[in-house]
Amino acid sequence: MTALVTGGLGFIGSELVKHLLVAGEARPVVFDVGSGPGRLADVAGSVELVQGDLGEQSDVARAVERARPDVVYHLGGMLTRESDADPAAALQANAVGTFNVLEAARRYGAPRVVFASSIATFGRDMPDDLVGDHTLQRPLMFYGATKVFGELMGLFFKRKLGLDFRGLRFPSVVGPGVRTPSVTQYNSRVIEECGKGNPYTFFVRPDTRSPVIYYKEAVRALVELAAAPAERIETVNYLIAGTTPNPSAGELAEAVRSRIPDARIDFQPDPEVQAVLDARPALRRGIDDRNARREWGWRSEYTLQRMVAEVLAEVRRAP
Repeated sequence: MTALVTGGLGFIGSELVKHLLVAGEARPVVFDVGSGPGRLADVAGSVELVQGDLGEQSDVARAVERARPDVVYHLGGMLTRESDADPAAALQANAVGTFNVLEAARRYGAPRVVFASSIATFGRDMPDDLVGDHTLQRPLMFYGATKVFGELMGLFFKRKLGLDFRGLRFPSVVGPGVRTPSVTQYNSRVIEECGKGNPYTFFVRPDTRSPVIYYKEAVRALVELAAAPAERIETVNYLIAGTTPNPSAGELAEAVRSRIPDARIDFQPDPEVQAVLDARPALRRGIDDRNARREWGWRSEYTLQRMVAEVLAEVRRAP
């Protein structure tokens, strides 16, 4: 079995590639704009890298034709802040790039595509209760708009062209080594910086809540969704909850201080970022992931304390 991983040199993608290698269930082929090896340096000899641009149809087609994958994990693209800063580039990478992946999968017979979407697809006019798979999607940021379009393109390819498309709407993914700017990047950075003995300044208020998931659980969710029998996939684009209840920035700071008592942490909210996060009240309350639980057995295993402890342990083991 072969798995093509777009964005395979990135934060989640590289961990997915390592997981697939350890499990021995699939041969991973990485498609990325970077030349590598980056986060895959320790396994570079076991991974095939195809360099290319998601926005270039010929690059994507070449990668899929060459790999002939049994499953495509489509994780490549631009995140929130960089997408808002350069929407034209984000349109190419996220929207056109997703179309190119879907079309290449159809053309070259890749039977299944698993798409990394985001809770950023939710924004305006949200209800007061939990966010669910059928909550109205009116994103506030350009990144979220491209992800909604990706989900809808996937549904079209599934309905009209028979492609087995499945999507995951991730919460903020937490782990060591997050570098790409996003509005919830603080969830990872405070743990990593304090673990290195550095001070950290939150760019949100202490009461700000955001759904989070540990990056190794995010990878497990991708693999479990890809492996689920096709007849169980009804909802198609799924929300998944990670650490429950949603931790506030203040609670995250206290969880770090409980393990690093002299951690230097303060708060200087960025008004623009704070406004975006404040405009999604239902996401502060939590995520209703009953469909993922019912249809393919999703269960989160991480508490806030366990997540913080494991990220700190990884930071301290790093050279």
